Amino acid sequence: MNGVGLSGGPVQSGEPSPLAGATVLQIIPALEAGGAERTTVDVAAALTEAGARALVATEGGRLVGELQAKGGIWVPFPANTKNPLAMALNVERLARLCRREGVQILHARSRAPAWVALGAARRLKIPFVTTYHGSYSGRTSVKLLYNSVMARGDVVIANSHYTADLIRRAHPEQAGDRIVVIHRGTDLSAFTPSAVAPARVEALRRAWGVAPHERVVLLAARLTAWKGQRVLIEAAARMRDLGLADLAVVLAGDPQGRTNYERELDALIEARGLTGIVRRTGHCTDMPAAFRAASVVAVPSVEPEAFGRSAVEAQALGIPVVVSDLGAVPETVLAPPDVDPGQRTGWRVPAGDVAALADALAEALTLRASAREAMSRRAQAHVEAHFSLDRMISATLGVYSGLLGRGNG
Repeated sequence: MNGVGLSGGPVQSGEPSPLAGATVLQIIPALEAGGAERTTVDVAAALTEAGARALVATEGGRLVGELQAKGGIWVPFPANTKNPLAMALNVERLARLCRREGVQILHARSRAPAWVALGAARRLKIPFVTTYHGSYSGRTSVKLLYNSVMARGDVVIANSHYTADLIRRAHPEQAGDRIVVIHRGTDLSAFTPSAVAPARVEALRRAWGVAPHERVVLLAARLTAWKGQRVLIEAAARMRDLGLADLAVVLAGDPQGRTNYERELDALIEARGLTGIVRRTGHCTDMPAAFRAASVVAVPSVEPEAFGRSAVEAQALGIPVVVSDLGAVPETVLAPPDVDPGQRTGWRVPAGDVAALADALAEALTLRASAREAMSRRAQAHVEAHFSLDRMISATLGVYSGLLGRGNG
């Protein structure tokens, strides 16, 4: 990448990036697995490529090593606290850090640290950016006020049009006309079939206990009820009853301490007679191989997703997807009635509808080879045109460049 211009477009080779020499600090509670965390690392890497200093203030996490390997600078910071007194003290702590490091832009990616960053940015009179990574819930005035910090940026980045509409409805006074939609970007150098060696796929299937003849239905999401694991288990029982054989339904995700939900899922699997068909495999560190190991990927969320990363990454690898028709995920999957059936890149089904989910998964699993190949090509082209990492990086760095230009002007 050659850098990003003020409009968000690429700088021609040989031209210095407008971000060269700038210092940008992103703040996030922790760098564990997740869309916000992955985006933080991706943006830090791009800033470094553009000649900027990319600081990330965070507690730590499994992605810190990757951040540092890509040129980002980890600044240990208690960004995960929600204690009001600790947050108030963190404002001065962050302000001192920004003065010392010469930070020119503060970018917050979560609510509690965003309040800290807002206080520091206003104190230092530097630009403040927020990214709305989730559809934050809240009906009480206190919760709405707490959420509103994410709409108080000089630029408010929404990761989907669905999220942008949520912000406008919930915080019209704060957000104003400062919302910019930048979809989550997928690294097409990693999420492409040619980049995933067959040995990686075979090793993962063995680790999951999947036999060579079994077809994998994959749900890759942390174990939490709104991700729809229960709906998929019920759909698996229906598919078995319809006569679909040789299925392996893989729930790949970290329970993150939700032991009651783990027990509930295990009990449901046993009650439906799906032991050996549905298996929980825990956190997966090789998602490109995981998607390539699947015959179909399910995103059966029962509450709205703010983006839908799994659906995009699976499509980038040419794998059929079946998603719930709510939230932002429909923005990522072409399906009727928005397109003709012959132009679909996946299936959308009503959230929580076991029969519809089972029928769509069965249709995906029984596609003829030529239809599957054509859908794979359409899905890959769709992701490349709208959801690439380069596109997201160009737009995000364009936001930074515009704010620096505004400050200099």
